[in-house]
Amino acid sequence: MGTAVRTSRSLPPLPLAGEGWGEGDSARSETIHRARRLRGHSTDAERLLWSRLRVRPVLGLKWRRQHPVAGFFADFACVEAGLVVELDGSQHLVGANAVADEHRSRILKQHGFSVLRFDDRQALIETDAVLSAIHDWLTLHHPHPNPLPPAGEGANRRN
Repeated sequence: MGTAVRTSRSLPPLPLAGEGWGEGDSARSETIHRARRLRGHSTDAERLLWSRLRVRPVLGLKWRRQHPVAGFFADFACVEAGLVVELDGSQHLVGANAVADEHRSRILKQHGFSVLRFDDRQALIETDAVLSAIHDWLTLHHPHPNPLPPAGEGANRRN
């Protein structure tokens, strides 16, 4: 059996150190860099909530932080469940910021995501209540595919 010999004419040159194949993919690269910068400058409320979401306590679902969706960066996204969780400072509660947030929520919904919004104070002081609200939404809108059977008195009783 013969082996094929490749000449330098048949293959493009290898990239130099620090270069990649992704030429023309600068928008994606910039998106990744921006998401990393945002994660590096997160608020105390975001860090606290992320510390609770990232270990998958909420129905075992995977969460992403500063996830790009439709030109926006969702504070937290569960792609599997189609849920975005946004934490907003007090400046988002009134005026132009509130209008912009509503617009953003509409666009996220158009891309298949439901949006839950909490203010930073809630995430910092009432963290368990925020997690409970997320859990309740997921239970209602994204039930577990293999729920456990009911337990307790009469669970196994037949009529």
